Amino acid sequence: MIPWLRTPQDFPPVHKALADPNGLLAVGGALTPEWLLQAYPLGIFPWFSPEDPILWWSPHPRMVLIPGEQRITRSLRKTLRSGRFEVRCDTAFKEVIDACAAPRHAAHGTWIVPAIQNAYLRLHELGWAHSIETWCNGELVGGLYGVAIGRAFFGESMFHHQTDASKVAFAHLAAMLEREKYAILDCQMATSHLASLGAHEISREAFTTGLQTWAHEQVQPGRWPSGFAYHCWNDVCPN
Repeated sequence: MIPWLRTPQDFPPVHKALADPNGLLAVGGALTPEWLLQAYPLGIFPWFSPEDPILWWSPHPRMVLIPGEQRITRSLRKTLRSGRFEVRCDTAFKEVIDACAAPRHAAHGTWIVPAIQNAYLRLHELGWAHSIETWCNGELVGGLYGVAIGRAFFGESMFHHQTDASKVAFAHLAAMLEREKYAILDCQMATSHLASLGAHEISREAFTTGLQTWAHEQVQPGRWPSGFAYHCWNDVCPN
């Protein structure tokens, strides 16, 4: 039986999540900062379709990237060095999440429903949620967004309108997390695309055990400077 949540303290232990569908843990609650900031350090995130109630998940295994283990292919490195793209942080969060919410070519809908968008916009305003943006000739052409708590970054979604634009954002984020000594980049569910960038699966137990330390390290929330990821990339991966 999947529990219906009434307060943020009602999340059950993650080992009680279903195996099928993988990781479904609980239903209900709200998408307020209080709920989200309670869920993420426990290894729990919301994911649901427009016709569903709020569903909370903690899948096993978990796809993660360890900062410093990112894989930069020769062709991507060439793109990064070309100067074709400009990378910014936190200058167009709403535009990034809107683009991530747009229907993809292979799908007819989106899980990033208006309630999700509004919730993460509020987290952004409070300094917890961030965007890494890829620009070309003054136009937003790719990017990603996620939530930073302690030394853990919880990736949510990415998009691209030009080839390699989301990979460029991901590479800059990984370099920034490496330089700033973040412990983990949570990618949630496994995909071949994420694996090609250096992510791999670990057990839910290893992930949530690590979060007991990573997500409670004292890092104050706040807006990231526009050029933060760009300067971190140059420090970690100089030309």
